[in-house]
Order: sequence, then C-alpha cells, then structure tokens
Amino acid sequence: MEKRTDKNSYTIVFAIIMVLVVGALLAYLASSLKPMISENQRLEKQQNILYAMGVNENEGTSANFVSTVDAPKLFEDKVSEQLVLEVSGGKITSQKTRQEYMDSNNGQEPYLIDIKKQKSNAKNGEPRKLPLFVGKNEEGKTVYVAPIYGKGLWDAIWGYVAVDENMVVQGAYFDHKGETPGLGANIKQRYFMDDFYGEHLLSESGVFKGITVAKGNADPVNNDKTDNEVDAIAGATITGDGVSAMIKSDLKLYKPYFDNLKKQAN
Repeated sequence: MEKRTDKNSYTIVFAIIMVLVVGALLAYLASSLKPMISENQRLEKQQNILYAMGVNENEGTSANFVSTVDAPKLFEDKVSEQLVLEVSGGKITSQKTRQEYMDSNNGQEPYLIDIKKQKSNAKNGEPRKLPLFVGKNEEGKTVYVAPIYGKGLWDAIWGYVAVDENMVVQGAYFDHKGETPGLGANIKQRYFMDDFYGEHLLSESGVFKGITVAKGNADPVNNDKTDNEVDAIAGATITGDGVSAMIKSDLKLYKPYFDNLKKQAN
C-alpha cells in the first residue's frame, strides 16, 4: 500500500508550504532589520565624508574611520554646510541649501542622496542632483567634499574626494563592491588613497583634466602634483581605469561651482 507521504502531490504541497514559510520569515527579517541597515548606511556615509576631509583615526599605514559613536557629532561639527547642485546639460541650473533641499524632499539629508540613481537619471536626460559638503579639515582649511560613483572590473566602485577652492585634492576615500582581493580591492588601502593628496584636477590654464591612475606613470613616488596622474596598482588596470573615469566624469560637473567661487572672491 502506497504511503500518503510517497505521493508526488505531498512533495509539491510540502515544497509550497516551505517556500511560503521561508519567504515570510525573510520578509519579516528584512522589515525588522531595515531601520538598523538604514542607520548603518547613514553612519557609513558620515564616516566616508569625514575620512575624505582628513577626520579619521589613521595610524601608521592603516586607513581607519572615526568610530560610529563619534561620527554623528563630528559630522555635525566639521561639516558646516551641505549643498545640493542640480545639473542639466552640463550646467548648474539651481543650488539649494541643506534646509531648502530637506524641505522639498520629505526631510531627506543631502548626504543620503543616492548617487547611483542620480547618475542613471542623467543618462535618461533628467536633471542630476549633486551633493557637496563644505567644512574645515584638521588644519582648519576649508574643503569641499564631493561623492563620485563608477564601475570597476567586477562591480560598482565609489568614493568621496575633498578639494580646496582651486580644485586641488585635500583627501580621498575609495571603496568597492566586489573587486579582486589584493588587486583592485586595494583602492581602499591608505597607500593608494594618500597618493591623491595635493593632486591638481585642473591644468595650469584652468582646464579640467581630472586625475588618471596611470600604469606607465613616470612619477611613481608621486612628487609631481601637477601631472594629473597617480601611480596605478599592479594587476588592477581596469579598476584603476574605473577610478580615473569616475573622477573625470563626476568631479568635472562641479567645476562651474568653483568657477563661480573665484568670481565671487574677485
């Protein structure tokens, strides 16, 4: 006599029940953990911006953030202004303060703007929102921090670059989603990020040149800060090209803002 549990229908019903139960559990966990995930993302972005500003816990050759406990207060103290520039057709069409942006976007902080989504919007012909964070570094110098986003060898790469009013780099932080350990993943190592300090984004005549992560760089010690190049990571050519591309494409959009700063200063 065939057992009821030997029937195909039993197997199918059991599988359906398990899928429903597991699906319900995953949905519950995702919903219950969402506030914690959002808070961690918020703190991480604050740490990234502060790192680029030079507010970090670096020791020796290690790259270390300020703690998640200290990050909110330091972010409030060090970042004096959050701006949102709206760009369309390569031109800045509007500029909003933190409060103006929050008032028109349900209280969302500018530093929480989804850079990936904004980049996609631009490809579809929509205006792009560019956050810009203004504050003072540990030496008391005013710096402007801009987020950038691009594509590495395997997946997304991103970063924050701090510059002064002349678009000379004052600090940088890079990260990735899935680059090769020991190769492309080293863009988040301090020895690579520190190379960008002092690099000029503009030529002597004021033309935006960006910074190229150059495999054949003739200045491996990085003494020349006006050549618009830093030394590449061995074995990570495509990831380095991605870093170069996102610096050139994203930071170039901020140039009209700095041009206007100079006009106001004069």
